[in-house]
Amino acid sequence: MYGAVFGDIIGSCYEWHNVKSEDFELFPREARFTDDSVLTVAIADSILNMDNNSPRKCYAQHIRTYYNRYPHAGFGQMFIDWAESDSLHVQRSYGNGASMRVSAIGWAFDDVETIKKQVSESCYYTHHNREAVKCAQAVALAVYYARKGIDKSEIKHRLAEEFNLSFVSIADLRDEYQFDSRSIYSVPPAIEAFFETEDYESCIRRAISLGGDSDTIAAIAGGIAEAYYREIPNHIVSRGKLILDSGLKRVLNQFEERYNK
Repeated sequence: MYGAVFGDIIGSCYEWHNVKSEDFELFPREARFTDDSVLTVAIADSILNMDNNSPRKCYAQHIRTYYNRYPHAGFGQMFIDWAESDSLHVQRSYGNGASMRVSAIGWAFDDVETIKKQVSESCYYTHHNREAVKCAQAVALAVYYARKGIDKSEIKHRLAEEFNLSFVSIADLRDEYQFDSRSIYSVPPAIEAFFETEDYESCIRRAISLGGDSDTIAAIAGGIAEAYYREIPNHIVSRGKLILDSGLKRVLNQFEERYNK
């Protein structure tokens, strides 16, 4: 869970100032947590307090609660309009906001169909769109397969076959890659950054070097990398935790105590 959050924090300075290189400062003074971290924690909190009678409403209500706690975390206008609406209505966004927040689902549930169902429920009110749902399911299943120790080549094969995703090397994408928050444009490269690297830090650096929506791409890649490598360097953990507030850390710690065994 911290893997996704630290990826977001490290990427936060580079979203609008892409570096196109793996040689950059991990924690500039401006580094902060964004909506990616806030909603990652919201999903974790939903799972810790799940209403099994209506999981989709549980997810939506926690997402709204966390928006209200952190309204200036960098949310997009479409999401803000939904979160501030008087009604709990369905929105059909195809953006990557559904994918960046689902790593907790890959940790908490233990079979493929349940994970896919839970992701679909988490998307119901905010990303009621086939493309957004399939990409979010791919991320959650990548986390699940990674924590089960499945070989990277097999994970890639399963995701490509199940979700019809194409994975292209970061080197081949980097020069022309630009900001686009559409799920199908940003999620496969985020997963590819994990496939190409050998530890958590190199994964984050590769993900951010792509450019584009850097904090979200790094959050997705970092969530998978943590599940696979089971280790985040101490210098990242110590600096990253200093940036988080006590409320976010409390939920992250509770979630890890229950699920990250």
